[in-house]
Amino acid sequence: MSNRLYRLIVGLILLTGLYFDLPKLIYVLIVTVLFEGITNLRIPILVSKMRGITNDQSEGILGLPFQQRFNFDAERAWRLILGGVLILVYVIFFNTVWYLAWFMGFAILGAGLSGVCPLFISLKWLGFR
Repeated sequence: MSNRLYRLIVGLILLTGLYFDLPKLIYVLIVTVLFEGITNLRIPILVSKMRGITNDQSEGILGLPFQQRFNFDAERAWRLILGGVLILVYVIFFNTVWYLAWFMGFAILGAGLSGVCPLFISLKWLGFR
């Protein structure tokens, strides 16, 4: 499983949960993303290992060279930021900024469809591994 497919699935789950008003589905998504970010046990890596396929480490960076400043994976930081922002937007301040959850869902879905995630590229530019 590629990170691109993972983002597509996460975007679809988030938008489905928002559209059909399924808070438990979104809570499960938040817990899963935060668990992956904290433990670094990522679903795409586990699925790829079970299938015997190695992940492409250059996936999603558009062939741009980035200088590594931090010994912390950009994918892991992406998951932690996603989980944290979803907690702020959906759990704590949903009545005032409900549209941000929808924006995030469409942005993640677009990143899954196109393979270009602006947040991931920004994290790589900042120096994450």
